[in-house]
Amino acid sequence: MSEFSLALNEDQVTLQKWIHEFAVDVIRPNAEEWDEREEFPWPIVTQAAEIGLYGWEFMAEVMMNDPTGISTVMAIEEIFWGDAGIGMALMGSGLAAAGIAASGTPEQLMEWVPQCYGTAEDVQVGAFCASEPDAGSDVNGYRTSARYDQAADEWVLNGTKAWITNGGIANIHVVVAVVDPELGSKGHASFVIPPGTPGLSMGQKYKKHGIRASHTAEVVLDDVRVPGHCLLGGKDKLDERLARVREGKSGNAQAAMQTFEATRPAVGAQALGIARAATEYATEYAKERHAFGKPIIMNQGIAFMLADMATEVEATRALIWRAAWLGKQRAFRNAEGSMAKLKAGRVATWTTERAMQVLGGYGYTREYPVERWHRDAKIHDIFEGTEQIQQLVISRAISGLRIE
Repeated sequence: MSEFSLALNEDQVTLQKWIHEFAVDVIRPNAEEWDEREEFPWPIVTQAAEIGLYGWEFMAEVMMNDPTGISTVMAIEEIFWGDAGIGMALMGSGLAAAGIAASGTPEQLMEWVPQCYGTAEDVQVGAFCASEPDAGSDVNGYRTSARYDQAADEWVLNGTKAWITNGGIANIHVVVAVVDPELGSKGHASFVIPPGTPGLSMGQKYKKHGIRASHTAEVVLDDVRVPGHCLLGGKDKLDERLARVREGKSGNAQAAMQTFEATRPAVGAQALGIARAATEYATEYAKERHAFGKPIIMNQGIAFMLADMATEVEATRALIWRAAWLGKQRAFRNAEGSMAKLKAGRVATWTTERAMQVLGGYGYTREYPVERWHRDAKIHDIFEGTEQIQQLVISRAISGLRIE
């Protein structure tokens, strides 16, 4: 186990500067346009792929070769400092890759993860499909079914998934489905839907409050047939797990929650990037904006607000980095990943609202980016486990009780 430290090594400092430059030069100048268009920013993602910032090799290098776990959340913070909508477009495939990594065999990782990203010449995206129209936080409420056709060695999937990042436009869809309804969330399994598989289609595309450059849509599965090897982890492992559960023995955490738990510090880092952007922008604005003959930051009402914002950003980063380190060591004790995500979502929403207050009427207009950051921040209180779900996870962890 590595020793926890907030000091970045030389490689991490270089990585941070490289991503920050891309955020300054490419992401921020294009953020307003793609927010207004509400379309997936393929040209920006392609530029990222061309320099090696988008792709499975980059994710593998940052995530797998860093014993601290900090490189990933540091990189995400810089990208989302640039823009959250474009950031989600760049990072959304990572959720599909995480879904494959959480349940798949090494062979499945090698086969499917690269296809979530494509190449610089042929950029692709991946989608992780868990939530449903009537079941988000309630994973026991999933209804999408997977039935095994033994004669053909195929799985047949039917159902509708909702709120799916890259849903319908993805090359690879990773779908969580119910294989045994009587076992609740323990009866779930994850499947890879290869590109071009008949029966998979995009339902409605959602018009969102924020992160509008990220594509979010329903995914409809109508008698989707996939070969047996598309079951992540394989059928033997699934059968063994289901048998243990039926006997009353503990089974592994179900598929969706395995993925969410692994990604919560990263989601916190997304929110942190937004919060930091708003805090820095509001501070610079307050130093330049004059009222009553002096910069408005000279007034305690403004200065103290900015001081609180900066303090919350720093505290949030410390919480996220520690959670990322603990996650890498597989050493979560008291739901530290959920703590980081809970804190970061609250701080992003609060700091962006405060930034609008510092800018006054200008902050409420689209001529300044803080209103967009405010819209982008709110989703981090909602997706991958709402604020209240994080509180539930944390309270159960610290109490050891099944709090409902």
